[in-house]
Amino acid sequence: MKLEIYDTTLRDGNQAPGINFTLSDKLQTTRLLDSFGVDYIEGGWPNASNPTDLEYFRRVKTLKLQHAQIAAFASTRRPNVKAEDDMFLADLVASEAPVKTIFGKSWDLHVTEVIKTTLEENLAMIETSVEYLKRYSDKVFYDAEHFFDGYLANPEYAMQTLLAAKRGGADCIVLCDTNGGMALTWELEEIVRKVAETCDTPLGIHVHNDSGTAVINSLAAVRAGAVQVQGTMNGYGERCGNANLVTIIPNLVQKMKHDLTCAPNLTGLRTLSLGIDQILNVPSDIRAPYVGKGAFAHKGGSHIDGVMKVSHSFEHIDPKLVGNERIYITSDQAGGALVVEKLSKMKPDIDKRDPIVSEILAVVKEMETQGYHFETAEGTFELLASRKLGIFADRFTVLGYRVIEDKQSNGLPVSEASVKIRVGSDISHHVAEGDGPVNALDAALRKALVPYFEFMAGVRLDDFKVRVLGNKVGTDATVRVWATFGDDEGQWNVAGVSTNIIEASWLALLDGLNYKIMKEMR
Repeated sequence: MKLEIYDTTLRDGNQAPGINFTLSDKLQTTRLLDSFGVDYIEGGWPNASNPTDLEYFRRVKTLKLQHAQIAAFASTRRPNVKAEDDMFLADLVASEAPVKTIFGKSWDLHVTEVIKTTLEENLAMIETSVEYLKRYSDKVFYDAEHFFDGYLANPEYAMQTLLAAKRGGADCIVLCDTNGGMALTWELEEIVRKVAETCDTPLGIHVHNDSGTAVINSLAAVRAGAVQVQGTMNGYGERCGNANLVTIIPNLVQKMKHDLTCAPNLTGLRTLSLGIDQILNVPSDIRAPYVGKGAFAHKGGSHIDGVMKVSHSFEHIDPKLVGNERIYITSDQAGGALVVEKLSKMKPDIDKRDPIVSEILAVVKEMETQGYHFETAEGTFELLASRKLGIFADRFTVLGYRVIEDKQSNGLPVSEASVKIRVGSDISHHVAEGDGPVNALDAALRKALVPYFEFMAGVRLDDFKVRVLGNKVGTDATVRVWATFGDDEGQWNVAGVSTNIIEASWLALLDGLNYKIMKEMR
């Protein structure tokens, strides 16, 4: 059976301190995960107390996913309640997600002291819940919560809970280290191996990182027979986080030689990792294995000398395999390889020795020192490069803009923006109000452009985030605005950087709409 990747970033990752997925964030992340090639995307827990997840399961059905299957998550039925009468199971069925995932108790301590029921009733809860869901879904996965703690305390009963899920018809039984306490990897591997010998239902692994061993424990479980690996991108999750799929996936592909569905897209791993960080507006880990900016950065003289002679003398893989690049911190070579590669895609016949390449690289480096991050703002990079390469020329000129903030007599603030542009020999000057200065600017700019570019009416501003850059955190700090625009044909990301938040927003708006014009002109 082919090894599968089950991503729970949207559900388990969302439980991390400081992480809060909006509906837009969830849909954007779903697109990224699907494009990368993960097999399952766990969308959340669909119930009335969680309106975001309820709406997610409604909206995600409209996405044209290429590969991933969406999973909905909940618990087994409650004690002494029939499966068909249980509200959590009813929510799962109503979600219409193709995959249903439920968790149940494997540790006798939890059965008797937490949910306050009998060991026999718990087994019935597991079996009947899985059996009920199998009537409505081809795939039902069972997460054996706290399995390893339960096995160490009472191995016979822990195994009975798995066999109950098997009798119910579970398609995969996932062994969970819910509190992340399995620090001894060899112990976990031996337990998984024993389970695999007793239970012939496909097994999965779901571990947390409280002991710092989530990644290696996941790999060990695969070696012992697990065929599904659960985790989150960038290791988001409760407490110390979940097993980090961004590290696990290249280890499975490059080190253990597994043929994952996402393996052909491994060169997009760094972009995926940074993209999700950007959606959540959190800083990326410079030291992250494989994808961090420092993962292949060389500073020591002897290291640089060795790498320049034989790259693998100080690098465990070619950084290009995961979409990263080699950086020599003490030289001017940093950042060049990926830029040249992107330019080659835009203009295949370009000579890398062409002076325009060095010119673009110099501009990119200067803008990066200001705070731009082009790997998550590909629209801004493509615009910059297309202008320099002569592929695209601006179709309008900005003559000025103004934003006025006023407070009405009813105490509510109102924003008004005016924008003046030149299109050919015409002057277009428009005013608009909005819910805040950026919304007003966006509205005024579109009013000015639509008479000349009708397709602008279909462009959406899907996401908009602001991040303070550097150590200067006062009101005069530099900020980066990151925006996602979209239309019926897709989405694109742009950025603007300034010490003036309105100017940074304006720059992002301009790039977002100019990018659309560039696409149409092509």
